[in-house]
Amino acid sequence: MILGLSIFVMLLSVLLVLLVLLHKGKGGGLSDMFGGGVTSSLGGSSVVERNLDRMTIIVAVLWIIAGVVLGLLINRGM
Repeated sequence: MILGLSIFVMLLSVLLVLLVLLHKGKGGGLSDMFGGGVTSSLGGSSVVERNLDRMTIIVAVLWIIAGVVLGLLINRGM
């Protein structure tokens, strides 16, 4: 159980890093490289950016919950 949850946390960590890197910062970002800059420069916050924000928040919440559960399992010695 601990091994499976540890792998899940690692996968979520990589996914979270990738999602954060896709966000548009002050000077652009990797999202411009994948076509996000064209739509976001036309009207401020695009649908793509809002969906990216939602996905990032969901993955971050899952990462926090999985980390807490993993810590509790390790402390209990399961």
